[in-house]
Amino acid sequence: MKTADDFKNGQVLLIDKPLQWTSFQAVNKLRWAIRQAYSIKKIKVGHAGTLDPLATGLLVICTGKMTKKINTFQGQEKEYTGTFVLGSTTPSYDLETEINETFPTKHITAELIHKTTEQFTGRIEQFPPIFSAIKKEGKRLYEFARAGETVEIKSREIEITAFEITGIRGLELDFRVVCSKGTYIRSLAHDFGKALNSGAHLSVLRRTRIGDFNVENALTPEAFIESLPEKEQH
Repeated sequence: MKTADDFKNGQVLLIDKPLQWTSFQAVNKLRWAIRQAYSIKKIKVGHAGTLDPLATGLLVICTGKMTKKINTFQGQEKEYTGTFVLGSTTPSYDLETEINETFPTKHITAELIHKTTEQFTGRIEQFPPIFSAIKKEGKRLYEFARAGETVEIKSREIEITAFEITGIRGLELDFRVVCSKGTYIRSLAHDFGKALNSGAHLSVLRRTRIGDFNVENALTPEAFIESLPEKEQH
């Protein structure tokens, strides 16, 4: 069993983030639990790469001295699985906002779907969603979006090393993507729908890997907290 010193010297915790949790909530919950279990007044805890509340999966959480490695982990390749829904778009490109437009989908075939993925592999330019936490002029983009203000967003170069459609169920497409830091899967859903002339939005997202860390080795926050000692006896 880990000791207080283990956590202070630095641990890398693999957490399977539940739906509706923010990454910040997960960090706070774990920090509080570690402090309680070991009667520690203060300990550094941070995560290596945000997951949206509507996404689940791998959150790499670092404690103590390992927080210095956060930038390194953040820069590593990531893998996601999930589902796109064809035929409709939302302002946030996912289910955070309501559907705002619908499009015809009769022209779409499985062959066209698979062929279109080729446009999105390699180095590509991508516009982040307006509903994102990127800062512009000291404000986060989603603050402009929620206020109904339009702002100019610059595209970024990202790299997608693998993009495959793993299942087609009517208008729902299951996918797997391997990509560089800074890739927005919501933007990929939106752009993929545009390329198909049918619109699309993201309905399910799960991060399965960051570098060599795999979600298969991750614990839920509850399971991690249960693994801690009741309270260290002095």
